Amino acid sequence: MRVVVVSDSHQDFFSLQEVMKKHPKADLYLHLGDGLREWGQIQELYPERNFLQVRGNCDFSSDQPLEDCLSVGQAKIFYTHGYVYNVKYGLYDLIQAGKQRGANVILFGHTHTPLVDYQEGIHLMNPGSIGAPGSSGPTYGIVDVTPQGIVCFTNTLTY
Repeated sequence: MRVVVVSDSHQDFFSLQEVMKKHPKADLYLHLGDGLREWGQIQELYPERNFLQVRGNCDFSSDQPLEDCLSVGQAKIFYTHGYVYNVKYGLYDLIQAGKQRGANVILFGHTHTPLVDYQEGIHLMNPGSIGAPGSSGPTYGIVDVTPQGIVCFTNTLTY
């Protein structure tokens, strides 16, 4: 199963649409917050696809949850925007929250910096920012869950 993960689109509808075009057969598309308005527009364009989302600190009018969990094969994924766990200052609180939920994959955004790591038996991934990137350009993430294992990686969006 393939999960495409985006975060921090900050009104960049065009980049979200490019990700959708590059990955038309993904099983799930997940937005980690700060851009749910344009994410709703993407959902209207692709009603046949599966979408999930959580709100970020800039999604002021959203009633979406701050965090959630889902099971995908052998992966139990805890996902959040990350600001509630102070991810700009370290990952300890986030990892503890994931452990409490029995997660073996934690997805978060907020920092705009891509990260793929493995700590304490948990895959960690921040897809970076698709809409307000730093010097690395717009980035997004992929989580592949297969019978052989879990693989997380980030990509730089090229047009």
